[in-house]
Amino acid sequence: MSDLRNKTLFITGASRGIGKAIALRAAADGANVVVAAKTVVPHPQLPGTIHSAAAEIEAAGGQALAVRLDIRHEDQVKAAVEAAVERFGGIDILVNNASAIWLAGTADTPMRRFDLMFSVNVRGTFLCSQACLPWLEKADNPHILNLAPPPEIEARWFADHCAYTISKYAMSLCALGMSAELAPRGIAVNALWPVTVIDTAALRMLGDRVDPSRCRTPEVVADAAHAILVRDSRSTTGRFFLDEEALAEAGVTDLGRYAVDPEKPLLKDLFVD
Repeated sequence: MSDLRNKTLFITGASRGIGKAIALRAAADGANVVVAAKTVVPHPQLPGTIHSAAAEIEAAGGQALAVRLDIRHEDQVKAAVEAAVERFGGIDILVNNASAIWLAGTADTPMRRFDLMFSVNVRGTFLCSQACLPWLEKADNPHILNLAPPPEIEARWFADHCAYTISKYAMSLCALGMSAELAPRGIAVNALWPVTVIDTAALRMLGDRVDPSRCRTPEVVADAAHAILVRDSRSTTGRFFLDEEALAEAGVTDLGRYAVDPEKPLLKDLFVD
């Protein structure tokens, strides 16, 4: 496979940021994209809705279905999958991109934040994978891709934000376990994580903790995801890709165009040496 033409992607959290960038890259091939996210009315600090993302996808050359979805709720997930299948006839690819973040220590993590991260990052990833599974089994080159880091069990990655790290590593372990479980069915399950911090609207919600000019744009992750999703699902599974690695394997080594400011040194992302 060289492109994603006519493939149907179900992308969680696709109304903005990395999820939308992955959707737009697929749309450039002529893919069908299910924009599965919560935002239907513009947020004052987080621009973009499922409807504006769908319009951009169609302008980029794809077909789009905007579905309001809170992945914490099983009934909503099942209804969203049914809507996707009704519109496009099936699901070829699931991208578990939706995620909640709270970068604080144990004493400063309210349980409502803990519950949100585990409901979205862990339960939501598992639930969406489960709901899409019957349709992925019918696809020619089915993939599940989790936006999750390599699960390096080192104390330094837990020390400053234990709850967040556990929730993201649980997404990674979903990829690890499901890759072995689903390999006999020809379904690839991989994870993808950026080497550098990515400049998104959500990043700016963290205040002055990160300088956006020292980041890369979401397109670097989108292009890396594309490089993974066009690979043979039966020979590429159970891997924890870094975006630079996935692009290098696809022959892309000049990453200068992804820098927000090419003159500034880049910031490494969490969980990356």
